[in-house]
Amino acid sequence: MAQFVHIGYGNMVNADRVDAIVSPDAAPVKRLVQNAKEQGIAVDATQGRKTKAVLVMSDGQVILSALLPETIASRSE
Repeated sequence: MAQFVHIGYGNMVNADRVDAIVSPDAAPVKRLVQNAKEQGIAVDATQGRKTKAVLVMSDGQVILSALLPETIASRSE
């Protein structure tokens, strides 16, 4: 059975499909997010707030969250 993790503001993701939870500050992550937006595979779950975490999913999707990576990681355990 799928386990879902709350990533903020009523949004949830399947914890089994999350490959990585990273901070959006590094240049390679910024490029990853920009490329995902251009390809249409980025999901913005920040509700207009600042992006504090980037979730990379097993199917290549990129999800932006306004919660800290540490918060999301602790919720997925």
